[in-house]
Amino acid sequence: MTARYALYLAPAEESLLWHTGCAWLGRDPRTGAALAQPVIDGVSAERVRALTAAPRRYGLHATLKSPLYLADGMSEDMLIDATRALAAATSAFELPALAVDMLSGFIALRSVQDSAALQQLADRCVTQLDRFRRAPDAEEVAHRRRAGLSPRQEALLARFGYPYVMDEWRFHITLTERVAGAERDLLLAYLTRHFALALRAPLRCEDVCLFVQDCVGEPFLLHSRFALADR
Repeated sequence: MTARYALYLAPAEESLLWHTGCAWLGRDPRTGAALAQPVIDGVSAERVRALTAAPRRYGLHATLKSPLYLADGMSEDMLIDATRALAAATSAFELPALAVDMLSGFIALRSVQDSAALQQLADRCVTQLDRFRRAPDAEEVAHRRRAGLSPRQEALLARFGYPYVMDEWRFHITLTERVAGAERDLLLAYLTRHFALALRAPLRCEDVCLFVQDCVGEPFLLHSRFALADR
């Protein structure tokens, strides 16, 4: 099976948010190194590991363009060139503040207000890089539909191979698998404390990141950062 590629926003690697988030997930997606995860009263180490399994595999990120296989006639170098050009044509901008919150049963870092610049960047990644995307097969489409899609999401799935784009896109950095009840409340309180210091610093979007998964089941790694224009 060939590699998958995704366009993400990821905190700067020297930032406290990067180190705090990677420590929570238990992996550094730049180096691939495993990291010791925090000890939480009332939650076993095994449970923390299980609750962070999928976010750890994808790496600390917010999705701009979801993972894709390259279409016939497209290459990694071509995708890199196009992403570099897209980034160079986009001005860097301030990000809204983030907070620990729930999204569709997951705990995530979410923006506290909308950002037109952020939405425009996500929309451009979806539309301008769509020519690189191989159309999903029937199994992939069926998997997306199991979540239960609205008519609008069905239309986006048909057009872009993913239902949560454009007006259905919500900026978020996933921190857990689905949680509920007392466990959800405990983790929400813990993660609010865990990220409090890291979320105090102003956030700025200065680049977009290309993440690569070499084959199915392998973790995604941060391949490259492409700087936005400093205007």
